[in-house]
Amino acid sequence: MTAEAKAASPAAPPLTERQEARRRRILHASAQLASRGGFDAVQMREVAEAAGVALGTLYRYFPSKVHLLVATMQDQLQHMHTTIRKRPPGGETPAERVAETLMRAFRALQREPHLADAMVRALTFADRSVSPEVDTVSRLTTAIILDAMGLDQPPTAQQLSAVRVIEHTWHSALITWLSGRASIAQVKIDIETVCRLIDLTAPAARA
Repeated sequence: MTAEAKAASPAAPPLTERQEARRRRILHASAQLASRGGFDAVQMREVAEAAGVALGTLYRYFPSKVHLLVATMQDQLQHMHTTIRKRPPGGETPAERVAETLMRAFRALQREPHLADAMVRALTFADRSVSPEVDTVSRLTTAIILDAMGLDQPPTAQQLSAVRVIEHTWHSALITWLSGRASIAQVKIDIETVCRLIDLTAPAARA
């Protein structure tokens, strides 16, 4: 299919209430299995059985285990985003608020290390077929950071660039922590350091 044809293709219809409930059961089963045994514990047949759906149905929702686990990360981030909006960070500067928010998200993942490892490994293994799901994870992370910044006006191009660097650093920090190459204390230092880019790129700071 050409790029023009893809662009002209209609968007997928929204899920019905029943389909959404089924999808929620699948994601819950995926998270539960990953929490107990990490990436290798998430087997599609076991996910289907735990969710109470046929294996073919599972594959219609998620073509592979990587698709499923990246979608699981989307779900986890959406939950974090909702929680953070209900209880916003209290730092005095945008940098402090973002650092506090990302460390809260990190500690949530820390409580489920096997699940965190499974989701991060899925992101690492994702190929082009998973690009839409990976892009959604990135957009959610960006939205969490922008909400935490608490800006009175739209972010500048320089601030958005800083946000992208912060995203990369947070993802890298997760990987190094999961592999045992960084402590929680070191992760906190790295996150706080990179978040200072936000204040450095603020209009007043550049004036």
